Amino acid sequence: MLNLWLREHLVYVCHQQNLVAKFRSQKAMKLLRFAGLVFIFITTFQFVNIRYYGGDIFSLSSQDKFPVSIDVSTEPVSTLSGPERLNSSSSRSVEVDEEESTGLKEDHVIGFDKNDTVQGHDSFVEDVKDKETLDLLPGTKSSSNESYEKIVEDADIAFENIRKMEILESKSDPSVDNLSSEVKKFMNVSNSGVVSITEMMNLLHQSRTSHVSLKVKRSSTIDHELLYARTQIENPPLIENDPLLHTPLYWNLSMFKRSYELMEKKLKVYVYREGKRPVLHKPVLKGIYASEGWFMKQLKSSRTFVTKDPRKAHLFYLPFSSKMLEETLYVPGSHSDKNLIQFLKNYLDMISSKYSFWNKTGGSDHFLVACHDWAPSETRQYMAKCIRALCNSDVSEGFVFGKDVALPETTILVPRRPLRALGGKPVSQRQILAFFAGGMHGYLRPLLLQNWGGNRDPDMKIFSEIPKSKGKKSYMEYMKSSKYCICPKGHEVNSPRVVEALFYECVPVIISDNFVPPFFEVLNWESFAVFVLEKDIPDLKNILVSITEERYREMQMRVKMVQKHFLWHSKPERFDIFHMILHSIWYNRVFQI
Repeated sequence: MLNLWLREHLVYVCHQQNLVAKFRSQKAMKLLRFAGLVFIFITTFQFVNIRYYGGDIFSLSSQDKFPVSIDVSTEPVSTLSGPERLNSSSSRSVEVDEEESTGLKEDHVIGFDKNDTVQGHDSFVEDVKDKETLDLLPGTKSSSNESYEKIVEDADIAFENIRKMEILESKSDPSVDNLSSEVKKFMNVSNSGVVSITEMMNLLHQSRTSHVSLKVKRSSTIDHELLYARTQIENPPLIENDPLLHTPLYWNLSMFKRSYELMEKKLKVYVYREGKRPVLHKPVLKGIYASEGWFMKQLKSSRTFVTKDPRKAHLFYLPFSSKMLEETLYVPGSHSDKNLIQFLKNYLDMISSKYSFWNKTGGSDHFLVACHDWAPSETRQYMAKCIRALCNSDVSEGFVFGKDVALPETTILVPRRPLRALGGKPVSQRQILAFFAGGMHGYLRPLLLQNWGGNRDPDMKIFSEIPKSKGKKSYMEYMKSSKYCICPKGHEVNSPRVVEALFYECVPVIISDNFVPPFFEVLNWESFAVFVLEKDIPDLKNILVSITEERYREMQMRVKMVQKHFLWHSKPERFDIFHMILHSIWYNRVFQI
């Protein structure tokens, strides 16, 4: 009987254990299923056009813009959807912007790969517009030869041009009133009304001497450090040869090297944390205004330069995006940027009431980095004393030598691969004398096309649109195969083609009067680029042909050497574009003391 009882008890225990194991297995499977559903939901949330706002999830149509709340005293402005923007400016001709021209293939854009997907982590990814809207825009119709990404990019540019033209047409031209007496003097003396690179350097030296008197008046620890840095830079150890830096590229290599080393060791920047996205603290990492976004992202993540203690800061960064300022607040058809300017004023009022740093210097130790064409006019009034790093660096529009910085305009479409397709063909394989392709906006480009477009000269490949036929070169292939890449102005003096030429190792030919080239305070641009006056377009080929083969090879070699200063890296590297932008800001600040 005992054995029978024990056997039955064992059977019962085993049964109970099996039930427990089965229960645990079912519970584990449920957890796995739940985890799988969560994973699918998160993945879908990242790649489907769904936005999170105010605790609710909205499913927006492809044309809708995400609602943005701006906490300022100005009246809130709602951004119009795609069709409404078109209707507000239907009478205007829509042109494709100079940076990504009509008919150019996707490889026109540095870093583009049609097989890549853009990570939306820190980058601002604009909403995709539907194909019906795209077909309403000239130059954006769908074709089997174009990728959908390119079509969307063209639509963005077309919308951008609508807004740009509205401001340009409504502007009076107050720029002359904003010029310093020194600039006016140079422009009046010059027969062409153009300030040359040499004259720009003279203006820069004059600005430095005008700040010498400040040395006695200022006595803070920070100012003593800056004064020490200035003394060290003005009296550097002599450098004749450097393994990383080619001497002819610089006005004074010894001064630049010493200044750069002091920046690495001493510079501290305070980044204001105040302000809401998307206008502030939201880096735009793709498109034609990517420079300001990449700089913002890399500076904010820097452990070397950023300080959390504003009392230790030599510089204060105003972290707004000029691209998002326009994208968020500009009202299409309004012909006014007053609300954009008011937004910036409200922001300055807020930080100046919360901190004492702005009021101590009137903003002279504060800086902004802005690549949008409207940035000079938007910042001229209330940020007049700030160091302004501007892509639209136009002498005739109030660029201040010794204070403002010329910001390189770089086009990036895929932030994960900013260096894709870097480089070009060797000199022996560059059979095309000169190349340009782009939209015919502004007054200058039609003149270029009129003189050199079509098949007028087999050596001059000048297009408004690259011919689409089998076997024809793409935009990138033309740049990689040409000796000289023509960089004419569009609506404004700046163009991403300057950096694109360096990227593809093509000697840039800059046709843009009164354009201040990037980093001109340290780089001798005339050692690796050609500057042609706008009035000399009819003589363009003669100018290029007159350059000897030896001189061309020398310039092309220097283009390859200066290239490092204009490259974005996922993580900043010494002497790259991030450090060069920061150095120009540091350099100008030091020489204000």
